[in-house]
Amino acid sequence: MKFSDLNLNKSLLNALEDIGIDSPTSIQSKVFSVVMSGKDMAGIAQTGTGKTLAYLLPLLRMWTFSKEKLPQILILVPTRELVVQVLENVKKLTTYINFDSVGVYGGVNMKPQVLDIANGCDLLVATPGRFIDLAASGALKVKNIKKLVIDEFDMMLDLGFRPQLQTIFDKIPEKRQNLLFSATISEEVVDLLHDIFKTPEIIEDVAPGTPHENISQKAYNVPNFNSKINFLELLLANDENMTKNLVFVANKNLADNLFEQLKMREVESIEVIHSNKSQNYRFRAIESFSNGEVRTLIATDLGSRGLDIPLISHVVNIDIPETPEDYIHRIGRTGRGNEKGISISFISKKEQERFDEIETLMNYKVEVSETPSYLEISDDLMPFELEKVDMKILAPKKKVDIGPAFHEKLEKNKKVNIRRNIEKEKKAKYGKSYKKETK
Repeated sequence: MKFSDLNLNKSLLNALEDIGIDSPTSIQSKVFSVVMSGKDMAGIAQTGTGKTLAYLLPLLRMWTFSKEKLPQILILVPTRELVVQVLENVKKLTTYINFDSVGVYGGVNMKPQVLDIANGCDLLVATPGRFIDLAASGALKVKNIKKLVIDEFDMMLDLGFRPQLQTIFDKIPEKRQNLLFSATISEEVVDLLHDIFKTPEIIEDVAPGTPHENISQKAYNVPNFNSKINFLELLLANDENMTKNLVFVANKNLADNLFEQLKMREVESIEVIHSNKSQNYRFRAIESFSNGEVRTLIATDLGSRGLDIPLISHVVNIDIPETPEDYIHRIGRTGRGNEKGISISFISKKEQERFDEIETLMNYKVEVSETPSYLEISDDLMPFELEKVDMKILAPKKKVDIGPAFHEKLEKNKKVNIRRNIEKEKKAKYGKSYKKETK
């Protein structure tokens, strides 16, 4: 199927031609007619299969010009990076249309965003918190919103956005079309569909958890974090195919630690992003990685969702994520569209059980390769890798009531030394005293 086979107007087809794509992905072709019908819908598809264009194309096809320039389409996404990326896609698709779009997110001054909205927009991309702030301040008018899209919904739930979403549902017009897109489907997703959506149609592109066929998955048994750093350094130094690498770690501290260690070893062209970095820093790092100025980007799981960066050659899991779904999201950063990609996972003994759960979810066995004989295995363990020693807690000794410090003497100890009058005693006994005469 070609995009020309869909009910797209000339403006959108020309924009797609400029982008350089002429054929829809599976999810794009499956949801197009459903969205065009006006039904509520949930689209479940793997990361990297083109979900953004899947909802943008039919929504832009249905859009009608309005002089009011109030947003008719609201797209909610969980992160600032996703706001920017969705907005970029919108601008590319509306090159030949008199169409205005605005993106808003928290963590920055709200005044420029208020000005952008005041200048008018047809489509708004927002994080939930900033949308609520703008609506509450009166800067954002929501009465014309006819289409609501919730993108990366499973990530929204992971980040605790459910209460904010409910607030937004109550603020915007009840008469609207609701579209939900997610890489995984869970009980919470199903609950929302029944609570908020009206007889939604669920379209699953593939079974959730199915490994992407374009991704070659590799695994190695590596005993600890410092040994994993040694292995990553070896790979970056010796594998010429590792041209654009996204490296995942569990948390911000480990991300900074890995970055500093590689810098100390003079590994070049690396950058790091996580939630403690400023927004401008993160944008610059992602831009440098996207355009090839930076070869390797270190990220926490914040980076596993929504990063639409083309031509990532390798995803490296320094550690195994807590939930199997996060593994799917991580490796989905490579092998996007028709591209090929490689994922590499370093598994410690403690992480094996988690990796087994990932393989169960995928119904796929990842081949474990031998580590190179020249890999230096470190004996230095990170604090989180040390065995916890259970200390035996001794019960406190029972206190014995020994009474006050001063107490009554025993009877035998009550004797008192009395000065005796011997002369008086003899006189009483013999009637006279026997006193030695003094010569």
